Amino acid sequence: MCGISGLVQLEGAADTSAMRRSVEAMVQALAHRGPDDSGVAGDGSAVFGMARLAIRGCHDGKQPMADAETGVMMVCNGEIDNHAELRGWLAERGRAVEHATDVAVIPGLYLELGDAFVERLVGAFALAVWDPRQGRLLLARDRAGERPLFYACRGGQVSFASQAAALVAGSAVPYPVDRSSVHAFLKAGYFEAPSSPFEGMRKVLPGERIAIDVKGVESTRYWRLNFTRGPARKNPQDEFDAVFREAVRRQSEVEVDFGAFLSGGVDSSLVTAVMRSVHPDRKLKAFGLRFSEGSYDEGEYAARVADMLGVDYTPVWVRPEDFPGTLADLVRQSGEPLADPAWVPTALLARRASDEVRVALVGEGADELFGGYPTYFGARLAERYSRLPGGLRALIRKAVEAWPVSDKKVTVSFLLKRFVQGDELDFLARHVLWTSSISPALLRRLGVTPPDVARVAGPRETMLDRLQLHDLETSLAEGLLTKADRASMRSALELRAPFLDKDVIEFAATLPERDRVQGLETKVFLKRMALRYLPKDIVYRKKRGLSVPLSAWLRGPLHDWAEARISSPRLEEIGIGTAAARALLREHDRRTADHARALWTLIVVSEWLEWKAGA
Repeated sequence: MCGISGLVQLEGAADTSAMRRSVEAMVQALAHRGPDDSGVAGDGSAVFGMARLAIRGCHDGKQPMADAETGVMMVCNGEIDNHAELRGWLAERGRAVEHATDVAVIPGLYLELGDAFVERLVGAFALAVWDPRQGRLLLARDRAGERPLFYACRGGQVSFASQAAALVAGSAVPYPVDRSSVHAFLKAGYFEAPSSPFEGMRKVLPGERIAIDVKGVESTRYWRLNFTRGPARKNPQDEFDAVFREAVRRQSEVEVDFGAFLSGGVDSSLVTAVMRSVHPDRKLKAFGLRFSEGSYDEGEYAARVADMLGVDYTPVWVRPEDFPGTLADLVRQSGEPLADPAWVPTALLARRASDEVRVALVGEGADELFGGYPTYFGARLAERYSRLPGGLRALIRKAVEAWPVSDKKVTVSFLLKRFVQGDELDFLARHVLWTSSISPALLRRLGVTPPDVARVAGPRETMLDRLQLHDLETSLAEGLLTKADRASMRSALELRAPFLDKDVIEFAATLPERDRVQGLETKVFLKRMALRYLPKDIVYRKKRGLSVPLSAWLRGPLHDWAEARISSPRLEEIGIGTAAARALLREHDRRTADHARALWTLIVVSEWLEWKAGA
């Protein structure tokens, strides 16, 4: 993984020296993503930059790369897992690839296939290709959105970078706050592509290819998940086992030390178990989070799985005093807010893991693809609940909302309070409400008009299909994967997600609904397959997920810091009422409501506004 940036002059006279200084500033802002090497190169109209983290072809992977004959230039952040196959294909066409690094196949592929070359790539990537023959810039992002890519078109120039902070660093003209996007962020907790927190700055979508020239911007979705209903497979578990093992093998075929993030849940445990099976003789390491609060701690399960697999396990303890400084650093480096409280623990885990490995395999994507969230069966229950008489539902809601607040993790009262909300909405809008950071009711209290609700399903999509597609393209791509990328790259650690391998994704899309969610059971197929590698009590233990004891900490050790953050007058400047925010904190203190997620979202936005003011 690396950091890429660039500047292209499409109209007007190019000041190559000024362009180079801007790109050098962007590369410097991305230095944490790529400490191994850096490079800036270009012609009179385009200058590209790279901060490199060397994973494959460690000694000859200098970027930017250019084709000597045509001047076609490229930079790529990520890994091309099928590079060996592509090298052979190019060699057959007389285009031998001289460099060992995997991304070296990209210039030749572009020259052979044009824009369609992106469809041949397997891996996690964000890339840019400049073709001086056409005066045309091509940007693309991988199918699942594992790697980020921002861009802006201003004053006849196009700039791009892996992180928003780099675009800010490379621009002499400030980027204003996009208030409507920030208000939408308050509800979702992330910026749904193509939006960003800045006016004029856009984000490439997962599976999107963007071509920019003097005629304008042309966008194409070269890939999108399509749930297919083909004939039943004869041996689906055997087939998936082979597909998943190959994904793990490809993603761990690197020239550096690698390991895994291990929580003891079925997803990360299966990744670790298959990694061990693929590399039976290699010394492997796993890293996991620990909390002093019992209901949040999964360390004993992770340690047990690691011991069973013969993997060295390193616990990383999370403490509230780590939060203020780490959050400020994450916001400064990334240049954007993110409302997932697990952002900080993930950064702490990555920092420790980076002392021993350069790559870590993770379990992201399994829930979205294989039907792992309780909200999926909750949606079916809610459809039945919504048909109850309105008066009865009102009585049930009143009784549920009277339950006392608990600081424990994912209690029955917490789940029921979420369940009874939004019973008048369609299933997708209700799902978005259940997973929101700040509810529409609280947004109105803060003086913010809630954004529009989500779209309903298309005519050929089932309810479960639509929910999974929504989560894959939004909360996973722009929430969970943003968290993973920014947290890990703070310490120059590359995270790889085998569940997001192209073949794994497309296999999951063929599973019938009964193999995803059946009654109250989630991830039906995946759990049955996991029994090949893991004991039953690990596979079927209650889903916990990574979360933080934020409710208790905001009443205790983080209270004063939180109050100072949500009282910042900078929040008022973008239309957020600080008096209302402090009222939420007082209600939280008195335990009349649990506003932890809403308060955390306001804290992160305040931290981001503070950074922006000084940027």
